[in-house]
Amino acid sequence: MTDAPRTRIKICGLTREQDVDAAVDAGADAVGFVLYAKSPRAVTVERAAELARRLPPFVVPVLLFVNEAPAQVMAALAAVPGAMAQFHGDETPAQCRAASGDGRHRWLRAARIPLGAAGAGFDLLNYAASFSQASAILLDAHVDGYGGAGKVFDWSLLPTAVDAHLVLSGGLAPANVGDGIALLRPRCRSLSVDVSSGVEAAKGIKDGDKIREFVAAVRAADALPAR
Repeated sequence: MTDAPRTRIKICGLTREQDVDAAVDAGADAVGFVLYAKSPRAVTVERAAELARRLPPFVVPVLLFVNEAPAQVMAALAAVPGAMAQFHGDETPAQCRAASGDGRHRWLRAARIPLGAAGAGFDLLNYAASFSQASAILLDAHVDGYGGAGKVFDWSLLPTAVDAHLVLSGGLAPANVGDGIALLRPRCRSLSVDVSSGVEAAKGIKDGDKIREFVAAVRAADALPAR
């Protein structure tokens, strides 16, 4: 009998000490800091480093970038020890590799999936192959402003077999994350989930109770047999 899969959890868009603590206490595996000035959840590199110092071992800080210059990405990663990069803009595979130090830092690549029936036209298999050096492909809804809008794309339109680690994002909340895990877990190497707006009281302000509810919903889904 094999152990049930454990879905990794990332809480993104953190701006306050108490929210970092709440994510850690609830059992998050990673926390995200948005280094994109146009986002309502944006923090400076200095602030991200300050908040990341609260993290215990084995909870990973993730720095989100949107079309940032490679030198700035490298400087930010150097300022936050142990951080991963998350590229959420229009970065090419070569740009992602260069900005992450050609393998010195792990990185995620966001795939922005169109909403509605248009999502069927997104070639995730080719996208994952193009970004094969990424630690994972993060699946988010294609919206104005590069994510964080709480929109859910049609998960059922994704391929049934993807040779990659996937991170499901986009409009997740305690009420729907279990359905997403059940649908996508059999379709990829491993599955993680990423939530931002679904655990907020306001943009950039997390709700500790919602974070705990989200983590509990993920663990409940992990305990169910595969469909």
